[in-house]
Amino acid sequence: MTDVRTALVIGGGIAGPVAAMALHKAGIEATVHEAYPSTADGIGGTIAIAPNGRAALEAIDAQEALLAHAHPMSTTVMTFGAKRLALPSLAGVPPLQVVRRAELYRSLHAMARARGIRIVHGSRLVDAEQTASGVLARFADGSTATADVLIGADGVHSTVRKLIDPNAPGPNYTGMLGFEGFADVEVPARPGTMTFAFGRRAYYLYWPQPGGGTVWGANLPQERPMSLAEARKVPAEEWLRILRETYADDDPGGELARRTSADRLQAVGSLHIMPSVPHWYRGRMVLVGDSVHAPSNSSGQGASLSIESAVEVARCLRDLPDVPSAFATYEGLRRRRVEKVASRAAKINHAKTPGPVARAVMPVLMPILTKVAMNPEKTMGPEQRFRIDWDATIVPATAPVRAAG
Repeated sequence: MTDVRTALVIGGGIAGPVAAMALHKAGIEATVHEAYPSTADGIGGTIAIAPNGRAALEAIDAQEALLAHAHPMSTTVMTFGAKRLALPSLAGVPPLQVVRRAELYRSLHAMARARGIRIVHGSRLVDAEQTASGVLARFADGSTATADVLIGADGVHSTVRKLIDPNAPGPNYTGMLGFEGFADVEVPARPGTMTFAFGRRAYYLYWPQPGGGTVWGANLPQERPMSLAEARKVPAEEWLRILRETYADDDPGGELARRTSADRLQAVGSLHIMPSVPHWYRGRMVLVGDSVHAPSNSSGQGASLSIESAVEVARCLRDLPDVPSAFATYEGLRRRRVEKVASRAAKINHAKTPGPVARAVMPVLMPILTKVAMNPEKTMGPEQRFRIDWDATIVPATAPVRAAG
C-alpha cells in the first residue's frame, strides 16, 4: 500500500463522491471540493447507468444510491422514419438504469456524508502545487487545502487537467445542444422501452414515464457551442418554437414537442466529447471521469465509465507501493477500455446529424449494420459484463501506457 492517507477530490458531480467513497473504503481520508455554492441539482437531465456502472457502485456498497431513484430499461428500439428495429440485448445482465442526475447526485452526496466524508461547497480550484510531501490546493475564495494526493473529477472543462498538462486538449463540441422535456402524451411503447429515433432533421430519444406521460431528449444541431448559462438565458418558449419546427415531420417527435410546456423543458447544455488525453497524471495529481474520458452520449457509458475509474484509482492507491506506480497502473487499467468505447460512440454520433444522402440510405443500411456490427456479445459484451473485483489485489503496470493514436 502507498503511504497515501489523505486526498483532495476536486468536483462533486457523480465521479467525485464515488471516488471519495472508494478512497474511504480503501482507508484513505478524502475531502470533496465542489465549485457550486450549494448543490448542482439543476445541472444535467436524465443519465443512463449501464450494468457495469451499477456493478462498480456495488463494489463500494453504493448501489442503493442509484436503485432508490432509477427506472430500468429492459428494451431498446431504434427508428428511422417508419422503420423500427428492436436492438439485441445481452443475456444475463441487469437492465440499463435511467435516473435523474439531480436525484443520483443528492443520493451520492448523502451517502458520502453518512460515511463521514466532508464535502465543501463554493470551493472552486484555481491552482495547485506539489510540495515535498503532497499537494497544496488554492481556491477562488482565497482558502487552501493540503493532502497527499489530488484527484481531478471536475468534468470536461477540468482545471486539474490543465494543471497536470498546460497543453492538454480540451473537449470537442459535437455540434449538438441537449434538451430534456416531459410531454403529457402516451407513446406506443411498453414500459421499460427506450427508443432512439433518427428524425428527418435531428436525433431524439424517448421512453414512457412510470405513472404516465413521456420523457424525451433532443439533440438539436447547433452551429456553435453554448454554455449552460447562455442556453438558459434563451426563453424556453423560444427553444420550444425551434424544437417544434425541427421535429414537425417526425412521429412521435412532433407530438412530443407540441405537448411539452415551457416549464417542462430543460436545456442541458452543449454536448462535448474528450479526445485522447496524453497525460492522465503528474506527480501526485491524477484525473478521473469526464475530465479525462468523456465519450459521446451515444455510448451510453459516460457516467458508468466515470464511476469505474473513480473506484479503480482508489484500488490502485490502496495496493501499490508508491504514488507514481499507483497512477501509472490506474491509467494502464483504464485507457484502452475507455478509448475503445469512445471510438465506437464517435461512429454512432456522426449519424445524429446526417446529410440528405445519408438519410436516404440509412433505413436500408441500418438493419444490416445491426446484424453485423451490433452483435451484442461482440460489441456490448466487453463493456457491460465488466466487473470490478474490489477484493482482488492490483498488479502493478509493467510497461508504459501510450495514448491511442
